[in-house]
Amino acid sequence: MIRPATGSEIESIIQLTRACARKMIEEGIYQWNEHYPNPEAFKTDLQREELFVAIQEDRIAACITISTLKDQEYDPIKWLTPDGANYYIHRLAVHPDFQHQGLARKLMDYAEDFVRDTKGSSVRLDTFSQNSRNQKFYEARGYTRLGNIYFPKQSEHPFYCYELVL
Repeated sequence: MIRPATGSEIESIIQLTRACARKMIEEGIYQWNEHYPNPEAFKTDLQREELFVAIQEDRIAACITISTLKDQEYDPIKWLTPDGANYYIHRLAVHPDFQHQGLARKLMDYAEDFVRDTKGSSVRLDTFSQNSRNQKFYEARGYTRLGNIYFPKQSEHPFYCYELVL
């Protein structure tokens, strides 16, 4: 079941993303660290009613942010659609205990349906250049890679921006 997150779940969501970060680091993917994701980002997502969780086995198994807020880091990208009715995916995470069960696909299906239902024109996101599994995942869903952005507190490597026109 996918539903909006609640304030009491922020700590569980942080624990989930820290577990994901540890697993990525073990795999040589230095995408998340002590700076990101952080509780403040999730609290903002919650206040904006943009944070969702997937529940499985009575636990928070995954989370996703579906946002209308365009971060300034995205300004240099030449997007496929004009700014306006776009949604941005952030902080998609599936706890390692629940990975490889199709939860990321279900969360993205949910997000894309959400955007269609609200008459959004596209879904935009970024993924780490050193995470080839994520790149293949989004490209298989029809996302187009458009350009690179950098988050210096996270990595010296770029993040690839993608867009799916709906």
